[in-house]
Amino acid sequence: MGYFVALAIAVGFGLPLCVLSAAQAQAKAATVALDGIARQPEAAGKIQLAMIIALALIESLVIYALLMFFMLYGSLPSTEAMLKAVAAESAAASAAPASH
Repeated sequence: MGYFVALAIAVGFGLPLCVLSAAQAQAKAATVALDGIARQPEAAGKIQLAMIIALALIESLVIYALLMFFMLYGSLPSTEAMLKAVAAESAAASAAPASH
């Protein structure tokens, strides 16, 4: 049961955390590239190309995280199955004799 709880937490928090990290990385890459273009306008083409490649690599990590999200989400059991498991577990715990 603990496995499914951990899996649900990973699915719920993993993707947003990855997206926020990627957004910060993209903002930093764009800021640094624009600063470089402002300092050396003649190198704008090379800096822009490097920035676009870096942004594509950052975005590919987000797409990979989205793929992992869907894979993990597919591993989660349905709500009905979890409710039945919890009911069976609580029934077994109440039926067991208390040992003191």
